Amino acid sequence: MYIQRDLFGGAITAQTASDLVDASDLRQVPDTQEVFMYPHSTISIIVEILQRVESSHNDDAIRFHFESLAHDNSAQSSHIESISVIPNERGDQTPPAIVLHGEQDVPKFNHTQPDKVKIFMALYRVESKGIDLVVTFNVPIEAVDQGAAVNSKEFEQAQKDFMAFSSSLIIEDFGLFA
Repeated sequence: MYIQRDLFGGAITAQTASDLVDASDLRQVPDTQEVFMYPHSTISIIVEILQRVESSHNDDAIRFHFESLAHDNSAQSSHIESISVIPNERGDQTPPAIVLHGEQDVPKFNHTQPDKVKIFMALYRVESKGIDLVVTFNVPIEAVDQGAAVNSKEFEQAQKDFMAFSSSLIIEDFGLFA
């Protein structure tokens, strides 16, 4: 079941799973991010307002953000499985979503063996404001710690949730990026 969730004080809205935990209720989250966690798994969602990368090709821009995430995660390896576009046919001013599916091998908690994490990423390029809005779902499919990886049912649900989130995201107030 999905609910309409206000992000950044309602400046952005999106359909999300109804039971997500807002990480800001548990820890400090930067003003440029919204972070959510699934209550019964280690899946996390990060919505981040970033400076627009200089790239005339959308594929290159989302590749840059994916590789930047791999660097930030200290990923031992990463690869991109697919890039596509979800057009915005609603008639509002929200840019189309450039969508990437990829995978990263990320060491966690000082383990030598990395966790295998599926990355679902959506990029909304707000050219007039010099902003890239990036949505990232981190879905661990293999983990060193027992119980940290999702099962196939949870993985499929995360894929559906990502598609619902990324296709329903609406920028309601572009003043957020002023």
